[in-house]
Amino acid sequence: MMQTVLSWGALFLYAAACAAAFGYLLNKAEGARKAMLTMLGTGLVLHLAAFAARLAAFWAYPENRWFMPVNSFFGALSYMALALAFAFFVIEARKKLGILGAFILPFVAGSLGLAVMKADPSVGPLAPQLRSYWLNIHPMILMTAYAAFANAFGVCLALLIQERQLKSRKPSELCYRLPSLDALDSLNGRIIAFTLPLLLIGLGMGAVWAHEIWGRPWSWDPKETMALITAAFYGEFLWLRYGSGQRGRTPVYVSMAGFACLLVTFFGAELSSGRHGFMGGK
Repeated sequence: MMQTVLSWGALFLYAAACAAAFGYLLNKAEGARKAMLTMLGTGLVLHLAAFAARLAAFWAYPENRWFMPVNSFFGALSYMALALAFAFFVIEARKKLGILGAFILPFVAGSLGLAVMKADPSVGPLAPQLRSYWLNIHPMILMTAYAAFANAFGVCLALLIQERQLKSRKPSELCYRLPSLDALDSLNGRIIAFTLPLLLIGLGMGAVWAHEIWGRPWSWDPKETMALITAAFYGEFLWLRYGSGQRGRTPVYVSMAGFACLLVTFFGAELSSGRHGFMGGK
């Protein structure tokens, strides 16, 4: 299947971009940064082509026409990897912080790798309850938010490493390659401040869709509950960072806890979520 070949090609390029990103982190050679961006950009093109091939196969079923193929674990993971790669590409184009690729691109390769190695790429007709315009909005917004939060987590990792370097009596060369603490802290805050409203909008749209299908907007199933906890952690981060003016490790740890909850939301809650279970093919 063309989708599979293109997805493997994109995965190979994302993995190569990761290797180049680590090379740039270690020696800050401009050639490594350019190689990272070239392979990431080419991987994005192949990934978009794979998504287009999946869309064509998905739309071959008349009942699926005009809906996005994100109703399966493969489709959700593949789209999230695509959004992750695109988000980093945009951030890099604006901020020129290629050194952060070593902290972010592994999530891109990991997400797509999990999709092509463990998930079923086949498509089929949508269940009747999923044939709604909300399918093109609710999960897409949430997975785009997840991708942005993953970028913020990568920035947090870089921030903690830089802080440790600065407090060391003998900082390594890495200290001079990473962006300043202020730059990392500011970028982390801006990403989360932009993304939390997206998450809340996505949850609100899901509540409306749930009310249309099941007659009530919220059922407190594991995925819904964990999504709400995730939003609470990121809301707490924004309060600490901008409401009370705290800086340093505490807000960073809170935002990282939010990302941990996000991972449980997407992966862990799948195993017990009756209404949101991609893994179970629901």
